[in-house]
Amino acid sequence: MSNPKNHAGVSRRTILKTAGAAGAAFAATGLSTPAVFGQSRKQIRFLNAETSMDSIRALKVAAAEYERQTGVEVVIDSVPLGDVFTKVTTSLRSGSPYDIATVAFVGHVLLLANEGHLVDMTPLTSKHEWGKNILFPMDGKTYWYPYDYNLAWIYYRKDLYEQNGLEVPKDQATFLANAQALTKDNMSGSIFPIASNGATNWLSPGFLWAEGVEVFDDQWNIIIDSAENAPKTKAYLDFFGDLYKTMPSGTSQASYNEMLTGFTSGSVAHSAYAGRLVETIERNSPDLADKFGIFPYMDSAGSGKAVNHGYDGWVVLNTDAAEESMKFMEWFTENQLINFLHTAPLHFQPARLDIYEDQRWKAHPLIEKHAGLIDSMKGFLTDPDMTITAIDTQGPAPDLRPGKVFESFALSEMLQQKCLLGTSSDAALEIGAQKMRDAIA
Repeated sequence: MSNPKNHAGVSRRTILKTAGAAGAAFAATGLSTPAVFGQSRKQIRFLNAETSMDSIRALKVAAAEYERQTGVEVVIDSVPLGDVFTKVTTSLRSGSPYDIATVAFVGHVLLLANEGHLVDMTPLTSKHEWGKNILFPMDGKTYWYPYDYNLAWIYYRKDLYEQNGLEVPKDQATFLANAQALTKDNMSGSIFPIASNGATNWLSPGFLWAEGVEVFDDQWNIIIDSAENAPKTKAYLDFFGDLYKTMPSGTSQASYNEMLTGFTSGSVAHSAYAGRLVETIERNSPDLADKFGIFPYMDSAGSGKAVNHGYDGWVVLNTDAAEESMKFMEWFTENQLINFLHTAPLHFQPARLDIYEDQRWKAHPLIEKHAGLIDSMKGFLTDPDMTITAIDTQGPAPDLRPGKVFESFALSEMLQQKCLLGTSSDAALEIGAQKMRDAIA
């Protein structure tokens, strides 16, 4: 599931709420009979959700080159990420389905695969080594080709740390003390969202994952308030209540944009995001380009660490152009993927590990400039002690239930109860856990 990206404020996770309705649509419209695989035609329809001018251009250039080489036309349609799944299901119902589509939620992959609409992409994914927790295999098969991670980590002002004699925190108490120390004059110590939106679900629970908190057990029971998890979750709420006091006014409504602008404007000392923030710094605040660093979310004991998960990928639908679509995807992912990743060079963090050593990828000026950052980003994938998870990837297997918990905004409710209403952590946890149970009932 991509991040969120700069799609007019639309998160990949905003589309989770369509999953249940889409499932009903499948049942109601008889979409469970897939098209015939193996026939061939000379046009492929590709539904793209990366709507920046550079990303669209890269795909269209690739399409033109493929048509020049093979005679097969690849038509690129681009829509905001929040519209993709609706477009896919609508095209299936109309009898004129897309052949390739961007997806950003594993639940949608699961839903489409279960209905027989996806082609097994294992022949392509098996050629490479991947970062952890990214392929989401189902019955031993991979039904999508992930092109990036949207991992969320914490940014800090390295220059202010040096000026104030602060150390990079390994535990939450040190992080809180650093944020408090930098809350002065026109500077806020931190910003983490608590509003009922995707930004909160993506950027604020990392401290929970670092503590080892789990939302589901192996039987899909909610266990965030179990005997094992409740003390950790309540400690997280206590910590967040104190951290909230270091944040700027208006944080209660903050979303993705505020996480970017707060840090790049120089008004907050800590923020959270993926690589998009670096690209924003380079574009809008180049004077900060050598004054920031990153670190993962940390636990209370100084031993656990985490980054919040995010991802994007492509699926091939089981249409009469499936064979040609697989040929195109094999060609594209071997010959044009790096050009596409370069359209957001730090935000499109490669999911394939071989790309990090590919000189063509490393040749981008921003990747060369921020080589230390790249090493840290890759390290998040290869560190065996790093937890990579998210609300919508919790549980024993890919499933729609984590998405329902995500869309309930139960975590946001807990944080709002604690930070805005002064509710006890015990009561806030009780409210949030019940909201999660109601969401999957």
